[in-house]
Parts: sequence; structure tokens; C-alpha cells
Amino acid sequence: MRLHKFIANCGYTSRRRAELLIQAGRVEVNGKVLTSLGTTMDPTKDKVTINGEEISPPQARTIMLNKPRGIITSTHDTHERLTVMDILPRSLRNAGVLPAGRLDQDTEGLLILTNDGDLSHRITHPRFETEKEYEAFVQSRPSPEAIRRLEAGIQLDGEQTSPAKVTSVEPAAGKTRVCIVIREGKKRQVRRMFEAIGNDVLTLTRLRIGGLWLRDLSTGKWRDLSPKEIEDLTSGQPP
Repeated sequence: MRLHKFIANCGYTSRRRAELLIQAGRVEVNGKVLTSLGTTMDPTKDKVTINGEEISPPQARTIMLNKPRGIITSTHDTHERLTVMDILPRSLRNAGVLPAGRLDQDTEGLLILTNDGDLSHRITHPRFETEKEYEAFVQSRPSPEAIRRLEAGIQLDGEQTSPAKVTSVEPAAGKTRVCIVIREGKKRQVRRMFEAIGNDVLTLTRLRIGGLWLRDLSTGKWRDLSPKEIEDLTSGQPP
């Protein structure tokens, strides 16, 4: 196994930051400092230390959280705002679960937290194109041309988003409910896509990641995922 991948799997930090630690000479394998990013190791035999502290993979733990609005997706905050870690029990924080991806402060819905570095990588890395489905309530009904623009991709900061899929457009109590599926995760992407077609989002909820649905989990609540549900996460398509 690649050394940076092992470090991430231990929940110590991300793969990228693990690479930085290796390059800085902060990582030892069996007492020897290794600085090559191509280094491999045997998780069953080798002893890995970072800054003199031995690390090992924790017991795997993956949960789903229905993130409320007003909570930021971060492990800590310097502006005295509540984070998703603040609304979880200490046992989960001690288990090393971290958010796999983000939801902005005003967006609610399905958020995965895990201490499995491989799983987090598969959910978040763009090359896996994991589907994320959102329910947006907007003030007025988007025109057919606006829907075509969403599905073709929108220019954001000089870059074209990947094609989206609009699965539902229907009236809802004086507003319009639009369900949209994307395969990437640019900052505030769904909101900015709707802004680009002249239709600001009133509320936004993530309903699905891969083949895993939020369903009836109450706002602010969490639960462990079954092995089948973890498999659904990386299936890419809804069941």
C-alpha cells in the first residue's frame, strides 16, 4: 500500500497533506525517515510514525447525517460558528470520522462522515463522478431553455460544469421544486448554476449520494451505515 494512502486510512489527515508530511521528513517507517511519495509499505507488518507518534487504522466507522441549515461542514471554525463535528457525540469524534465532501452553510441534507480514507476518496474525487442529487425550491418555474442550459453545463468562474440531469420540475405551494443531479462538487455549485439562469435558490437539500438516499432521517440526526449502504454509496446510480 502507498504510504500516503495508509496515513489517510488511519484518519490522521488527507492524502494530500500526508504527501506533504512525507516530503517534509515527518514520517518514519520502521524507524527510517522516508521522503519519497512513491513509497509503499505493508500495513500488516510495518510500523509507521508521524512526528514520533505511531499510527494505525481505527475500526472502520461510516455514518450518514442529515445536516441542518446554519451548520458548517468543517472540523473546526475560527468564526465561532457551529460545525458538523459539534452536533455529533464525542464517541464519533474520537473514532476519527471526518466529512466526505461538503455542504455549504445554508444547505441541508445528506452528508457522509467516515474514518475510511479510501471510501472518502471514492466519494469526493472528481474522477469517480459520484452522483449527488439535490432538491431545490426556487421562486419561479425555469423555462425549458434554462433547463437545457443546466443540463448542458454552466460557465462558473471561467470553467464549464459537467452536464447535469434535471429529474423533476413541479409546482409546490407557490414555488417550484426542481430535482437536479450533478457529478462534481464545486463550491456552492447548485446555487450558482441556478443563479446563472436567473433563478435563485430558496432552499436546497441533498437527497442522494451514489445509490444512497437520505430518505426519512430527521434533520440533525445521524446513524451508522450498513455494509450494503456503504456499497450503495459508490455504486454511482440510484437503486
